[in-house]
Amino acid sequence: MSEPTKMATVQRPVAVFLRCLLCVGALLGQFSAEAKEGKLVITGSSTMAPLVLEMGKRFESLHPGTRIDVQTGGSSRGIADAVNGLADIGMASRALQSQEGNLHGFVIAYDGITIILHDSNPIQELTDDQIKGIYSGIITNWKTVGGLDAPITVVNKAEGRSTLALFLHYFTLSNRDIKAHVVIGDNEQGIKTVAGNPHAIGYVSIGTARYDATYGVPIRLLPLRNIPATLETVREGTFPLSRPLTLVTKTEPTGLANTFIEFARSPATHDLILQHYFVPLAD
Repeated sequence: MSEPTKMATVQRPVAVFLRCLLCVGALLGQFSAEAKEGKLVITGSSTMAPLVLEMGKRFESLHPGTRIDVQTGGSSRGIADAVNGLADIGMASRALQSQEGNLHGFVIAYDGITIILHDSNPIQELTDDQIKGIYSGIITNWKTVGGLDAPITVVNKAEGRSTLALFLHYFTLSNRDIKAHVVIGDNEQGIKTVAGNPHAIGYVSIGTARYDATYGVPIRLLPLRNIPATLETVREGTFPLSRPLTLVTKTEPTGLANTFIEFARSPATHDLILQHYFVPLAD
């Protein structure tokens, strides 16, 4: 994919995180130099919402009198709200499409989409054809792909989610092809569903899944095409199913919206991005 190839050379996340912390203080001072007041409504991607919420809290602390209202609902909502004037900024966990060329997109970080299983599932890897067969209903039992003799519970994303659109595009499927047992909205719903069912399979944000797995949620992230679903492979641009996390406006942003977007894209937020297991922009 073209966007991830623009990412920085691989750096170890801990080193990057520590370097971010060293420069955050000075950068925060820079962004607090100009006082701003008012309210921004930001809606859209459930993948981006937790990160943007933390960015908003930091921004508010630098600009007393400012309120950043972050609402989820999916990338389609973010795009639609920005277009219809219901939000100052939309969140889309994908690149803008050719038909959206009249909009303005600002990448703030990078992420990927990973297949997840319950941690007790003995399967360590699935081929693209096996994943496609499972989601299209051709493969219905784990024993077919070397697992236990148990029916597969297929967890799919709801319409309007960019994760669904990118998953379908990568596996050359349509939503009509999917034989789902459970349809979920945001990433946390998908993770909770798989964590509660040893025979389930789902697909979610790498960042969200890595974060939850680190804190003890019993899920496993599967590689794609023998490439592990990690921060490093997303940063390198080698993970097959990667994507930009994008803030979207209807017109060229000005005033408070522009100040927030510049802040979100600056090194002053890199520590927050790393804490959410996403890949920051290059310095």
